[in-house]
Amino acid sequence: MSEIRDTSLWESGALKIQWVRGHMPLLRGLQEEFIRTQPFLGRKIALSVHLEAKTAYLCEVLHSGGAQMLITGSNPLSTQDDIAAALVHEGMEVFALHGATQEEYERGIRSVLSAGPNLIIDDGGDLVHTIHAEFPHLLPGVIGGCEETTTGILRLRAMDRSGKLAFPMMLVNDADCKHLFDNRYGTGQSVWDGICRTTNLIVAGKDVVVAGYGWCGKGVAMRAKGLGARVIVTEVDPVKAMEAVMDGFRVMSMADAARIGDIFVTVTGCADVISEQHFPLLKDGAILCNAGHFDVEVAVARLREAATEVRKARENIQAYTFADGRTVYVLAEGRLVNLAAGDGHPAEIMDMSFAIQALSAKYLLDNNLPRKAGAMLHNVPAAIDREVACRKLADWGIRIDTLTPSQHRYLYGN
Repeated sequence: MSEIRDTSLWESGALKIQWVRGHMPLLRGLQEEFIRTQPFLGRKIALSVHLEAKTAYLCEVLHSGGAQMLITGSNPLSTQDDIAAALVHEGMEVFALHGATQEEYERGIRSVLSAGPNLIIDDGGDLVHTIHAEFPHLLPGVIGGCEETTTGILRLRAMDRSGKLAFPMMLVNDADCKHLFDNRYGTGQSVWDGICRTTNLIVAGKDVVVAGYGWCGKGVAMRAKGLGARVIVTEVDPVKAMEAVMDGFRVMSMADAARIGDIFVTVTGCADVISEQHFPLLKDGAILCNAGHFDVEVAVARLREAATEVRKARENIQAYTFADGRTVYVLAEGRLVNLAAGDGHPAEIMDMSFAIQALSAKYLLDNNLPRKAGAMLHNVPAAIDREVACRKLADWGIRIDTLTPSQHRYLYGN
């Protein structure tokens, strides 16, 4: 029995899904194939991904392939209630509420797991962590899973190193057609979409601090530069810091950047990136937001303790005023700004990411991957990456060269 906010909202959600379906040709092609071949027939798929229109279409595609879909969100503020209602209207089971309390969020996770899934599609690792911690009797029934994001992969690596991961996981985030495009171009655009629509302020001429220069940070910094900002990068990795310098950005510590920045975007996957040591240094009017998966990069709870007044400044903006009169602003409670205060990545970008998700889920069913402690993590096969890239190029009407037999022998010797 689903648990959603309001079933009557389904028509609004259906319109959103219809819109993205028209801009996700890779998933449309896979849906046509899955309807014919039914690769997931009789299988239960538990999915915890940001529950908005693009995710909903992925659920439709898997459902079309015969899967029983058990769906929850991966962030309380990114769930869209009309999308949840539309999926229930299509006969899927959904346990997700926008603005869910921590208790309600965890109940959604437990609800999809208690049905005994065969496949898991995770975004951030909460499904995988919870099934190991609370449902160990269901682990033998799990064929494997797919992880969508960097943060989730960090958690998986820790579990695998300790020998605690009980089933194979596909590292979808590490696929070229995921991180090179989703993390860089998707995050870069959607973060600034969320910031701009929430604040209604100009970016040009401002000092923007981007914490973290991985693929997501590269995208955020690149788009900030394109919007006319002066960009500062903070890093803990000397190689990434050097890369940022050579890409034309100023690089410094957060303690130094805190005195300069007008807008701060954290995208590290770590905790306490902006914390109590930085609060006294921030300029009056500084805007803080997070583009990492969990709401721990900006220490919002300690910011609340340090402030003398906390008030709502605007929808999705909280104002924190200090004893000296300075006020700083936090967007979307420090949660993922591109989803909690926006619609997430563009449909064309998620078309590639979710095509990899769908093909990786099928790969798990088609291949009996070994269950060996300490070796449960699997890269997405290069053939899947190439298939997605070729499909995307074909959709764009682009032809590329192929190696001649003699060129292939020259490069590979056979």
